[in-house]
This record gives sequence, C-alpha cells and structure tokens, in this order.
Amino acid sequence: KTNIVNDRGIHICKSMLAWQKWGEGVTPASSGKKGDHLIGDFYVLFDKHYKAELKALEEQGMTKEEAEGASPLMKEARAMLVKWEQKDPEIRSLWETMNSWVYAGFDETYKRMGVNFDKIYYESETYLEGKGKVLEGLEAGKMYRKEDGSVWADLTGEGLDHKLLLRSDGTSVYMTQDIGTAKLRYEDYPIDKMIYVVGNEQNYHFQVLSILLDRLGFKWGKDLVHFSYGMVELPEGKMKSREGTVVDADDLMDDMVATAKTVSAELGKLDGLSDDEVARISEMVGLGALKYFLLKVDPRKNITFNPKESIDFNGNTGPFIQYTYARICSVLRKAEEEGMKIGDYSNIAPGEREITLIQTLADFPATVQAAGQSYSPALIANYIYDLVKSYNQFYHDCSILKEEDEAKRSLRLELSRQTANVVKTGMGLLGIDVPERM
Repeated sequence: KTNIVNDRGIHICKSMLAWQKWGEGVTPASSGKKGDHLIGDFYVLFDKHYKAELKALEEQGMTKEEAEGASPLMKEARAMLVKWEQKDPEIRSLWETMNSWVYAGFDETYKRMGVNFDKIYYESETYLEGKGKVLEGLEAGKMYRKEDGSVWADLTGEGLDHKLLLRSDGTSVYMTQDIGTAKLRYEDYPIDKMIYVVGNEQNYHFQVLSILLDRLGFKWGKDLVHFSYGMVELPEGKMKSREGTVVDADDLMDDMVATAKTVSAELGKLDGLSDDEVARISEMVGLGALKYFLLKVDPRKNITFNPKESIDFNGNTGPFIQYTYARICSVLRKAEEEGMKIGDYSNIAPGEREITLIQTLADFPATVQAAGQSYSPALIANYIYDLVKSYNQFYHDCSILKEEDEAKRSLRLELSRQTANVVKTGMGLLGIDVPERM
C-alpha cells in the first residue's frame, strides 16, 4: 500500500503565497488549528483574492482569458514555483515548514481512520524522476518539443489528443510526477500489476498514464488498473476545496461519533457502561457507520452521504451489523457463564433457519474472492448484511440458551460462534471494528 502526496506544485505555492501575504506569522500552535486545516484556509484565501482580482480586470474590459493571463497574484504564484524548482533557500525553507504542519495533521487523521501505508512517496522527490523519463522519451523520439520549449506526447494514434508533459519554463505537471512515481514503485517493489485508487474525475489521466508508461517501456503499463470510484456528495451538493465548501474529514468523524453516542444512548444501548466504554463504542459505531455507508455501494457509483441515515440501527448499516455482533457475543458469554460447552452435534439434522445460515456462512470465501477480483468491497459489505439478517431470523426462531437438547444447543452455539467470526473478519476487511458489548 503506497500513497503519493502532492507536496509541490502551483497549488502549494498558492497556499504559501497567501500565508506570506496575509498570514501574519500564524502557526498551528498559535491558532490552535490542525496544520492541514490551517494551510487549507490559506488555499481558499488565495482563491478568494484571485477571483476578486479577475473580476476587477474584467471590469476594465479584459476577457476572462486575458484577465487570467494578467493576474499579478497568479504570476507571483508561478514565479514562486519556478524559484522552488531552482531550490531558492528562502522558498524551500518556508515550504518545508508549512509542509511539516500539513503532514502532522494528515498523520493524525489517518491514524484515527485506521489507515496506514507501507510507503509514502512525495511529489517533491519523484517529479525529477518523471522529468528524466520524459526527456529520455524525447531523445528516443517518443515525445516531441514545441517551439516554446514545452514537451508533449502525441496520443492521436490512440484516439486521444496531445498531452503536455513539461511546461515551457521546464516545470512539471501531474503526469510527469506520476511517471516518476511509477518508476520508483517498480524499483522498490517487484510488481506486475499496479492498482491506482483514485476518483472517476481522473479517468482520462490514468488512461493517458497507462499509454505513456507502456510507451516508455514499463511492461505492466498497459495493464495498469485505475480503481475508479464515484464521487461522494452531501445532501447540500458537491464539495469544492478551492471554494472551501468541503466537509473536513476530522469534522465529519467528530460529528459521526457524537451522533452515534446520542442515538445509542436514546436507544438504551449504552446503559450500564463506563464513560470509557461509552467513548470507545461511540467511536467504533460512528466510524463504522461512516465507512460502511461509503463501502456498501458499488465503488463506481456516485453517492450522496447522509450522516443521519448511516447511524440507523436497522437496515443495511454499520451499526445494525455491529449491534448484531455484540448480541452474538452476549449469547456466547452467557453460555460460558452457565458452563455450556459446545459438544457433539454431528447427529442433529439442522432446521430450515439453520440450513440457511450454514449456506450463507459457506459463501464467505467465494465472496471475498469475487470482491478481490472485481475490486468491489461492496460485495463483502452486502454479504455481511445478508449474513446478519439470516442470523437474526435464526436467533428469533431458534432457542439457543434455553434449548434443552444438548446437541441442538451445541449446533446453535457453534453457528453463533462461526457467524461472529465471519462478521468480525468481514468487517475487518472493510477496516471496521466491531464491539463485543453494546
């Protein structure tokens, strides 16, 4: 599992320039804000001033394109990027400071989400690798240079257009650094297939990357997999980072945990638990609801995320599955407390509910395999929901702890144990924890 952090480029320079102009020396410590939030604020602030500048220039009679070309603010940001690539000490020092604030914020968020990587690549370290490969391709006649000095790839033979790889001032574009990152990954890990998990807004980008990697001699280039997932919108509409209309991951997680705590308390599911247990279970349920809601839908589809809907303890939700798991754990605990052991049940003919549950449990390995082959966690999510529904029907219709026939009781306890194992394993594959008490 690797990640690429776009830690250089015009977007970074926009935040840096805004901080220089309007930041008044503010830091995460002095503002009490997470570093990634603070720098995000300056990205939005740059766009606000830039738009005001464009409006003023257009009022002077310029077209939109002329105004964009004449914008002093954008010229300053571009000049800063050139200085960064020339390793200007002052610009590099500011860049390292501001990036360190962002990384600290990212780490905090990833840790809470339960996300980790085997290696993180930084664009600042990979873009030169990409430049090298592009220039190599240029020498071999696989790319061409325009009169202004920019380097392009002609993809018309593949039914596409011409793709910019190096700007006229020599600076890189996203495609250049993705070529460099692919080269490094290939050197660092013995790969024969690479799967990029990136939203469907980048479908064209990865189509082009695949062609270019193949053209540059990477055998696995044409087999590159773009795991293209749909966008997540809120009931209020689409999120845009430039305009600041984003829902921050940290805020969303806080809201989900708070909602989980409120709903669980109202339903009496936290009665008799200590404050620590309440906090731990609320975190588990809130984050479980969020992850499950996103993962239960086919990844290629766009979805509207509704926080309140996701915390429902009924229906196809994370909390419904978590609550069923806690219920099974409670049954197994009581059996143990009463000295009930799982004995021989080989001579018992299972009933209809038991057969349905056994058949559903038997489908788990094939479901995991299908999910892997089709890159669809939704198959696992919906399988677990079906399993939990099947268990709840079994639980409702078949007595477990009060069953006097020891062999029948043993079978039902074993089915409960196996169901709990599969639910925990399946939810674990989705990165979701399940509580033993609730």
